[in-house]
Amino acid sequence: MANKPESGQTTLQRGKACLRCRCDGSKPSCQQCIRAKKGEACEYDDGKGKTRTQLLREHIDRLEQRIRELEDPEYISPAVVLYDPHENSRSGSSSSSFSSPGDTSLYHAHSPPLSFPSDSSPTSPNASWTSLQAVTSPSPSSFIPEIYFDDQQTRFQPPLELARMLLDIFSPHRRQCGLDIHIGHVLDSLTTCSTEQRHPALMNSMYLWACFISRPEPLCQHEDHYLGLALDALRDGLRDGEKIVDIIQGSCLLSMYFLANGRILEGSYHATAAAALAVQCGLHVNTHQNDVWPTDPQEPFDTKPSRTGSKEGERILAFWQVYNLDRCWSVILRKPTIIPDGPDPRQSINCPWPQDWAEYETGHVNVAPPFQTIQGFLGGEVSPSGFSTQAMRVKASALFARADQLSTALDPRVKKPSTLLHEIQNLETAIAHFITTLMPLDQLDAISLEDKHTLIVAHTLAHTASIQLYRPLAQDDPIVLDKCSRSARACVAVVKHISDRDYNYLDPIIGPCWSYVADTLVMELETQEAAWTVVDTDVRNQISTLLYAMTTLGPRLPIVAIAASKVQKRLSEL
Repeated sequence: MANKPESGQTTLQRGKACLRCRCDGSKPSCQQCIRAKKGEACEYDDGKGKTRTQLLREHIDRLEQRIRELEDPEYISPAVVLYDPHENSRSGSSSSSFSSPGDTSLYHAHSPPLSFPSDSSPTSPNASWTSLQAVTSPSPSSFIPEIYFDDQQTRFQPPLELARMLLDIFSPHRRQCGLDIHIGHVLDSLTTCSTEQRHPALMNSMYLWACFISRPEPLCQHEDHYLGLALDALRDGLRDGEKIVDIIQGSCLLSMYFLANGRILEGSYHATAAAALAVQCGLHVNTHQNDVWPTDPQEPFDTKPSRTGSKEGERILAFWQVYNLDRCWSVILRKPTIIPDGPDPRQSINCPWPQDWAEYETGHVNVAPPFQTIQGFLGGEVSPSGFSTQAMRVKASALFARADQLSTALDPRVKKPSTLLHEIQNLETAIAHFITTLMPLDQLDAISLEDKHTLIVAHTLAHTASIQLYRPLAQDDPIVLDKCSRSARACVAVVKHISDRDYNYLDPIIGPCWSYVADTLVMELETQEAAWTVVDTDVRNQISTLLYAMTTLGPRLPIVAIAASKVQKRLSEL
């Protein structure tokens, strides 16, 4: 029964009224609050307990304090907050409906919560290939998921629950950034001893990507945190020389992160470092040719040949991850490739073609690849193990890089080798034959999403290779321009098979490829207008389709937004 003030008392003693109004002092809710339908919000500051507002403010202060500690390991809290251990026993005397901090489930001894900010969106990219504004980290939110640190926590390792959540986010996107890894094995390693866990450089790079692909969700505000951890772990890993395959994979992920964000110099740096390290460790050779391996006893164990299918498979897939990065982005960045591939056994790629993880799991590792894996493919050799989805992606990268290499020789300032025309014709034939071995576009929806997205990129790279092969001559030769235009239209046909959902998983390399396609179509449009002929509306339709794809992918991958802005600017100048 509500407590009533004594009859005849007209004025309440100072501090006895509720915090909302000057009222009759009835408890637990005064009559004015009840009439205003605010009974639940009625609270008193009678000095016997903390009000709801005070508890919320203290809650927010503690969360903000913890955020500062997590963001800066060297940060020292300015004060230690002490709590009355007997406060719970007095909580019944408080009129507040909130219990004391000791009662709330958000707080446990030695396990402060990790907060995720909630109110930001990434900044718009600048129209430049060489720079992009970094995403700023706004002030964090006070309302957070219940994620805790445990006593075994290190600065490189998030709580187990958070690590699993980040890996779950990253897993469907791993091929998007070039990494073909068994996520189940990675998840299992989280609960093993530190020597069996994956290197922090790789783990934090995956966490970084999980944050990146979450844009504009609150998780993306932690990109800088995991980027810093990944870079620190990479430096430490190179110094210690342990788990080198993990270091290489982590370097590739960092490179792809920077490239996807349009941070070209940083992306190029890490791509070069990853490729050089892979060659130094001998990942490019047949892993069962023991005589080519260094005999240095200090060499890290995990770079030596392994007879275990999963371990062997990961080394093979790690090499081809580096190869795709080196070959494709060297074309885009106009820089020399790093991984050698020549007649010298020490400078040729003899690594087996990549296979599906199911093959490695059952121990079916191809131990007898043809000598010179890539050179043999370009020369027309057919390997029965070279038709996995991953192998088709590698072949597309090889054709793309080779086309750029030969097109460079077409520069009038460069002395042309006598066999150049023959080599160009052979490559054109190889590209056409390769496209026939790819799964037809109208059948892509019948396979797994991972394989579909990989083959979309393989189709696009192959057709872009045809454009790249003759690109220097297209401006002055109508026949060559027609060849390039047909390849550009084939790329647009690939775009028409991309669903809205697929855009979330596309490899960033597809953006620069679309830029080459757009340049070709715009060149065709300019040629028609210069000749005073009726402009083919199909060309404009093709450009519109391509621009739609680029502007759709742009918010997810800033480097594509940069390419789209360049195409739009060029069209506006026509």
